[in-house]
Amino acid sequence: MTDRPIIRIEITGEIAELIFDRPEKRNAMNDALIDALDAFFSAPPDGVAAVILRGEGGHFCAGLDLAEHQHRAPVDGVHHSRNWHRVSELIEYGGLPVVSVLTGAVIGGGLEIASATHVRIAEPSVRFELPEGRRGIFVGGGASVRVGRILGADRMREMMLTGRRYGADEGLQLGLAHYAVGDGEGLDLARKLAARMAANAPFSNYLMINALPRIADMARGDGLFAESLAASMSQTSEGAQEGMRAFLEKREPKFR
Repeated sequence: MTDRPIIRIEITGEIAELIFDRPEKRNAMNDALIDALDAFFSAPPDGVAAVILRGEGGHFCAGLDLAEHQHRAPVDGVHHSRNWHRVSELIEYGGLPVVSVLTGAVIGGGLEIASATHVRIAEPSVRFELPEGRRGIFVGGGASVRVGRILGADRMREMMLTGRRYGADEGLQLGLAHYAVGDGEGLDLARKLAARMAANAPFSNYLMINALPRIADMARGDGLFAESLAASMSQTSEGAQEGMRAFLEKREPKFR
């Protein structure tokens, strides 16, 4: 055991980097890691406009730390899983764009965390895997919804049944990653993309993060109506006014 934080936080300007810091465990997840994510995304530091998630020591997150896994009664297990869902919702819908730099193991719960982020960058070492079938368990951190919607239920089922692994290029083709880069190139790209998103109007970012996935769940007519509401709200925001002023004045907008 060490006294160092399970997640290290480094803030530069408007960008916060959250670094999973259990390299000796391949950054395997436990309740302390979930609590640390909860603490940050429940109350992000003032001035932070975008977030980068990455892992120390060559791995993003190797999934559930089986050495710390506890047997729970069914009701306790439901509450435990639902807490993971709640924290994943904070990551996905909190309003801050989140970029994940995916290296090495992105397995089980690690893939569940990654799938809650908005931009995923894969380096060549990455291994996407859902090995719950070989552990006698089932996904409990949101994969059946998030990963299932990325891959489709049929492909996810095959992945879980067979223990199939996907690398960076396959992950890019399937949507598990948005970018595939060379060794050591993920963080530089993440910082560039995070800075670009941080420069957007905050309310526009909020709407893109929150409205688009919900509209995708709606019937066609409902989605179009929700789009009209989001468009109307954005057009009357301070961000839209600053964007128009910047356009007319031929300068870059300053949203903060």
